[in-house]
Amino acid sequence: MPTVLELDIADLAGTRFAISRLQETARAISLLGGGKPASVNQPWLDWARARLNDKPLRLPRLWSLINTGKDYVPEFLVPAPATPRPALQDELARLRATPDDAVRGSLHRVFGTGQWPDSAVELHRDPAGSLAEIAAEYAEFHARLLAPHWERIQAVLDADIAYRTGMLACGGARALFSDMHPGLHWADGQLSIDDCVEQPQQVLMGPDGVVLLPSVFNWPYVSTRMATSSQTTLSYPARGAATVWHTLSDALSTGLPVLSELIGVTRARMLDTLRSPATTSALARQFEVTPGAVSQHLGVLHRAGLLTRARSGRSVLYQASDLGLALLTVSSALPSALPSTGGS
Repeated sequence: MPTVLELDIADLAGTRFAISRLQETARAISLLGGGKPASVNQPWLDWARARLNDKPLRLPRLWSLINTGKDYVPEFLVPAPATPRPALQDELARLRATPDDAVRGSLHRVFGTGQWPDSAVELHRDPAGSLAEIAAEYAEFHARLLAPHWERIQAVLDADIAYRTGMLACGGARALFSDMHPGLHWADGQLSIDDCVEQPQQVLMGPDGVVLLPSVFNWPYVSTRMATSSQTTLSYPARGAATVWHTLSDALSTGLPVLSELIGVTRARMLDTLRSPATTSALARQFEVTPGAVSQHLGVLHRAGLLTRARSGRSVLYQASDLGLALLTVSSALPSALPSTGGS
């Protein structure tokens, strides 16, 4: 039976998209805890475990609150973002400002009459002091294990939102939700999520609609919270989530020698990199060339139909098109000819 969100006209009017660093950090901690299969995020998981083997990271309060052994965590740990792309420090400030009653009520909903972890007991006793320490643990985890990849993660999330807003503009809520996840269904004012529970579960809606959060680390699940101390959030897998970890894969760029002979070394490398979306400035930093030089290469690849581009705020995101991906795939299957003589 499904989990059900009842959305009236006011709820739909308030529904919006946002990107949450805090959500992705919490989901990453859950992955490290082994709560759900990693699948497309396995390259990051392997990388993160290697980093932690070299230099361990203790999360004495946060770890047991996220890795509860249940399908849910205290909802105040990831409040709904107040703006479309809040800075991590702003999300952590909102976390620290959670009212004491909201903290205690959430802890009782999650842990009930069972055995509480020590961190939950201390949090119930002193919400303000514990939340400050939880925020510090979040910040350190993000800095060490997400920040090195955040530019690519955000580009994928931005590209997903650009695609979804186009769906909404063309087909309304029905088109938006029907394309978001196979387990998500919209009909007669109800948004339902397929579950494996005996009875339908009704979500206790927060104020002012739903905040839709594309996610890399929540892949392949769609999830919401049964109750919330902020707006209701719905997390869903971002399109192209697996491409974020392209640079961590061992099977990279096998066809680039062949492709380089066709379109030049730099353009072949850019096309390969753009399996995951990126901006001109991000590519300039990665390739250590000027933005103008990057723009010239992108213009050639775009005119050839090998790239797509979409505006996201003040930036333009480029990504390999279906034709570009097909070219990369075909090139990887071909035997390498003579070594490339260079070119641009």
